[in-house]
Amino acid sequence: MNTIKLNDKRVTNGWCMYDWANSVYSLTITTAVFPIYFESVTTSADGSKLVDFLGWQMPNTVLYTYALSLSFLLTALLLPLLTGIADYTGKKKAFLKGFAYLGASACAAMFFFDGSNIEFGILTVVLASIGYSGGLVFYDAYLPEIATADRFDKLSAKGYSLGYIGSVILLIFNLAMLQKPELFGLEQGSLPARISFLTVAVWWVGFAQITFKRLPDNPFNRTATENWIKKGYRELRSVYAQIRTLPNVKRYVLAYFFFNAGVQAVMYLASLFGAKELQLPTDALIKIVLLIQLVAIGGAYLFANVSNKKGNIFSLMVMIVIWIGICIMAFFVNTELQFYGLAILVGLVMGGIQALSRSTYSKLIPTDTQDHASFFSFYDVTFNLSIVAGTIAYGTIELLTGSMRYSALGLGLFFIIGLALVRKVEVRRT
Repeated sequence: MNTIKLNDKRVTNGWCMYDWANSVYSLTITTAVFPIYFESVTTSADGSKLVDFLGWQMPNTVLYTYALSLSFLLTALLLPLLTGIADYTGKKKAFLKGFAYLGASACAAMFFFDGSNIEFGILTVVLASIGYSGGLVFYDAYLPEIATADRFDKLSAKGYSLGYIGSVILLIFNLAMLQKPELFGLEQGSLPARISFLTVAVWWVGFAQITFKRLPDNPFNRTATENWIKKGYRELRSVYAQIRTLPNVKRYVLAYFFFNAGVQAVMYLASLFGAKELQLPTDALIKIVLLIQLVAIGGAYLFANVSNKKGNIFSLMVMIVIWIGICIMAFFVNTELQFYGLAILVGLVMGGIQALSRSTYSKLIPTDTQDHASFFSFYDVTFNLSIVAGTIAYGTIELLTGSMRYSALGLGLFFIIGLALVRKVEVRRT
């Protein structure tokens, strides 16, 4: 029997604080500072973008894109067994801690990446990504264990909104350090950017302690016996057998695979698009990323309210249509002002679609299950595989065409397929 009171404010706020803690990785490392830093330190003095990686020569942005793809593929292969073990042993929090510490440590190690040690840099990218995405499945799985279904949309939106606010605060600090290093006793060069990677590690680990303290250790009081790896695998097989009998879950996850592939590719590679296609300076790119985050806070709550009035699927469909428009407009954008306008649209639907995707899935899984980590592994494996598909498609189209504009246009196809599939999903009203 669940030993915690549902909708307990202290617990739900503690859960939301992990979004506050780990979202600085999403903003500083994957979106704003590190991609621009990576592109800069791997560009040679003569302007060549080609890098040598383990004897292979390829464009630096393509290598970065493929590294992200590899990290999410590895996570997708690892998570199913771990979630089965977590459900069987009741150790979701232990796994959440492990991935958080792995991701934060890899961010700290990025301090030592200077462009000459490209293999080391790519290793930190992969490990940080695994730490971030691997922890999400155990974090997300707590949602139906700490709140009733009627609170899912708002609570999920609150988590993402706190994440956007926290990541913006840290990014503003890092932006000041990058633009005015003398105020911090630093010199111009790579050091301010590298220190920003350390701040992400400290922020992530530090604020995650609130979550670790407040979330229940083992809400269903499960005890592990011998052969827990074998038992964990059986737990996973049992959950996947249930999923085969839940057509709505299968339809939704398939739709989620496609539209999330587009969403994540845009989020991870938008700053590289601005740097490479529009030649925007670093400070302009970071300001655009900040704008996206601030608009996303309102977007998360806006579409949670739309969902409350019109239903989850209607709200998701509206956002996907806007995403399709964004992909088309990205192909034609030419000026910094146009890119700012596009950023506002991205922020509006980015916050909404991330928060609502998670809460919608929470409403689709059986209300009487105790295997939330295993059920969410199905969702988060799809999350990781969709990023693999989106980033590989993006990088491959750029490799073949020589332009990220065609990559952005190609992502529109993912959203169109996702729209066609999600309209067939039925979500219970709460």
